Amino acid sequence: MMDGPAFASWIRHAAELVSADAERLTRLDAAIGDGDHGHNLHRGFTAAVAALPDGAPPGKVLVAAGRAIVSKTGGASGPLYGTALRRAGKALGDAAEADAAALGAALKAALDGVQELGQANEGDKTMIDALAPAVAAYEAALADGADLAACVRAASDAADAGAAATVPMQARKGRASYLGPRSVDHLDPGASSTALILRALADVTGQE
Repeated sequence: MMDGPAFASWIRHAAELVSADAERLTRLDAAIGDGDHGHNLHRGFTAAVAALPDGAPPGKVLVAAGRAIVSKTGGASGPLYGTALRRAGKALGDAAEADAAALGAALKAALDGVQELGQANEGDKTMIDALAPAVAAYEAALADGADLAACVRAASDAADAGAAATVPMQARKGRASYLGPRSVDHLDPGASSTALILRALADVTGQE
């Protein structure tokens, strides 16, 4: 089970990992995008940490973080990551805690929200290439009877693999798609940062 403070710890740890990796994410984006992904996401997660409500249930924590990311993150990242967190938060509702099934439903809601907004699918070389396999791996682990921490670890590992798999892809969505074949042989920055955020969740749940 994860309570509100545990979800707040996830956002704080994600902010730490994004901050530490901001330069690399920005370099990845410079190769096939606007060259600002890491810095934008760092600004957004810094705002999310500042906006975390005290004593709030999980759903409210994620909605507050998502709103802050939308308001402070430039480019496409703000709406996409903010939508993911807000949809996840709304899926959790007002419950004081989230069990493995509830967290899985929240992650699926996040994926649905991002796909609805970005109109991207697996193989398009976007954050979906990390998020979709992560959700699938989480659901498979849950179906096998794994606990919450094990489900999240499976999701994180799948996100890492999904991000790595974007290197040979040609981008079909977003700024990178304008490059056509020149987008091949580059790691997608959105998939990379998505894997980072799920790694933060795995770190936090592994400490519970």
